[in-house]
Amino acid sequence: MWKIIIGFIVFAALALFVIMQGGDKLDMSGEKHGSEAVHAPEPAQAASAVSSAASAPAPAVAPASAAK
Repeated sequence: MWKIIIGFIVFAALALFVIMQGGDKLDMSGEKHGSEAVHAPEPAQAASAVSSAASAPAPAVAPASAAK
């Protein structure tokens, strides 16, 4: 029983330390939806990265029977 109490105290102290170190950068308000939500970077940049990867030629691979 005493191990559970010691574990709780250690965990609570660690949690308080992390919260104190985060300061005002921590957002504990829960999930965000709508206009206040932070979104990923520009969709156009992500789409161009995907399209450039898709347009790259596939590497040539010799058939297994030709390797003999």
